[in-house]
Amino acid sequence: MALALPLRHAPRFSPVLPVAAVIALLALPAAPGDDGGAGPADALSALVVAYCAVRLLRARSRPLSRTAAVLLGLPVFGVSLAALHAVSPGAGIAGLGRYLQIFVLVPAAVLLLVRERRDFRLLAWSFVALGLFQGAVGVHQYLTGTGASYQGEDIRAVGTFGPSDVMGMATVVSFGLVCATGLALGRGPAHTRLTAAACALVLCAPLAVSFSRGAWIATAVTLTAQLVLSGPRRALKAGAAAVALCVVLVGGFGAGTAMLQERIDSITRVTDAPDQSVTDRYTMWAAALDMWREHPLTGVGLKGFPEYRDGHASLALSSGSDTEGAGAAFRKEPLLSPHNMYLLVLGEQGLIGLLCLAGGWLALLVRALHRLYRSRPRGERGLDCALIACGLLVWQLIDFAYADIGGPSTVLTAVCFGLTAWWALPATTAPGER
Repeated sequence: MALALPLRHAPRFSPVLPVAAVIALLALPAAPGDDGGAGPADALSALVVAYCAVRLLRARSRPLSRTAAVLLGLPVFGVSLAALHAVSPGAGIAGLGRYLQIFVLVPAAVLLLVRERRDFRLLAWSFVALGLFQGAVGVHQYLTGTGASYQGEDIRAVGTFGPSDVMGMATVVSFGLVCATGLALGRGPAHTRLTAAACALVLCAPLAVSFSRGAWIATAVTLTAQLVLSGPRRALKAGAAAVALCVVLVGGFGAGTAMLQERIDSITRVTDAPDQSVTDRYTMWAAALDMWREHPLTGVGLKGFPEYRDGHASLALSSGSDTEGAGAAFRKEPLLSPHNMYLLVLGEQGLIGLLCLAGGWLALLVRALHRLYRSRPRGERGLDCALIACGLLVWQLIDFAYADIGGPSTVLTAVCFGLTAWWALPATTAPGER
């Protein structure tokens, strides 16, 4: 009895700790020669889904509202239809499993495991911690010349993801920056907001040396949106501080300033004088649109883009992208996707698949913004959660115009959708918990 009493009052473990472990596993180095298949974090995410299912069976309660079930289940119809006419049964099953993992099962598990704002903030700080770790590795790569190859020099920061996934570190750092900004703009304790603001400032450096134009654009738009949503006065103050910070950062990079400036200037030259990577992207976008025109409703089937690419792409498409550095030998990576999530879905799943996926994402964003505007006049302490939820989804939707799913960091996309769904969708929890 003496032992039972202390145990009864012992702190209970948060059910989101397995989700935090999924985020932490992305700090592990990518295996040499990894082609972007399932990794340890993906395997653990499957266990998280199973863990959530066991909790639901034990509780014997209705887990989701009707709206949440419809929005999270909407992609199942389009993806299942596209899997039926995939290039092969194996490709259809693999593609179906991947889409369900990223856009249905893991987001639903995160939505159900997050019980209150404290759990939400735990995952947000997990994103920040992972971003700081990967960012530190990336900055070290830039300073020591041990990163991925960029313009003949091994200076591109890729973290532990390696040169085959140059967007991995940029994605992780961007998520951490969005979460840190949301925590800094919230109504939490002063020391928490100051710590978050310091983390956001630190994360700007590795994002800059990632040389990822898509991540820069998505992050700049998202941070601006977070500032505006937090209030006009705070937006003006923070905007002025951000401009001053950019001047200091760019000036402090020394010899790398010219490369950064050239990379920034290239954003405005994507139509006038595009480089080969941009030319390849335009060519693959056109190929995806051509596939859709031939199969407007259902597309060419899951995993069908690589099979149909050469028959729809022009001669401007190169044979692949060159990767080297960060401890890996030279390798030519094949171009297996259009690097645009919307066009990938349109080409492989047709208009039905795109409406199911993008329609659900848009509905999530509208509901998240609606709840944010409803909660602001009441002065709720959940402003940081609202800004993070809206920011993560805005970042992802913008980035999908330049990238698609693939690589180890893709599982973070599923966690982001789950966090946004927790804020945006009503659940069968007590009112005080949300």
